[in-house]
Amino acid sequence: MSSAYRYLISGRVQGVFYRASTVDKARELGLDGWVRNLDDGRVEALAAGDEAALAQFAEWLRQGPPRAKVRKVERLPARAPGTPGFGQRKTAQAGEV
Repeated sequence: MSSAYRYLISGRVQGVFYRASTVDKARELGLDGWVRNLDDGRVEALAAGDEAALAQFAEWLRQGPPRAKVRKVERLPARAPGTPGFGQRKTAQAGEV
């Protein structure tokens, strides 16, 4: 079954290759969606795919790349992104869609 979630990741997650590593992991898992920095220091990701892949993705988000220090990962239900593939988006203001 396919699902979609929005993730808000807090901690030392900007300037440590978190977004690029997130893209690599999502593509490895066959997920669709995107990742971007937020202007408040968090990273936001939207991912869609099967539940098993999303569970692995969420676990990876809690660790991140070696230089990251993840403090918190929030997961919220979301709509699927509507386009296939996974990529980076430009920085957005917190709360911006």
